[in-house]
Amino acid sequence: MGDISKYFSRSEFACKCGCGFAAVDVSVHEALRYLRITFKKPVFINSGCRCVEYNKKVGGVENSYHTKGMAVDIRIDGVKQIEVAIALSCMYPDRYGIIQYKNFVHFDVRDTKYRKEMD
Repeated sequence: MGDISKYFSRSEFACKCGCGFAAVDVSVHEALRYLRITFKKPVFINSGCRCVEYNKKVGGVENSYHTKGMAVDIRIDGVKQIEVAIALSCMYPDRYGIIQYKNFVHFDVRDTKYRKEMD
């Protein structure tokens, strides 16, 4: 069991550099909880929070939502990325960012709607 909710622990969202940055936007958590319940499978967070230095190291964009605790890159074993993206788009048809990559889905809680499919 997690320390943020039944399904998630703050450590899952923490910056991979070990700096301790582990903020989680409430709406990000809500979306991941929705996915967990919908697919009845664990949601794995490949990348959550990133400090500015780590974000640069991994090639993240300047002012990335990851550096604000407002984005996650996720996967669900046994579920295609398109299915995850569609589920998120159905829940949030008019807002937030959803980018479908080959091996994960990026989700962020930006103020506007943004959708993209990447190779």
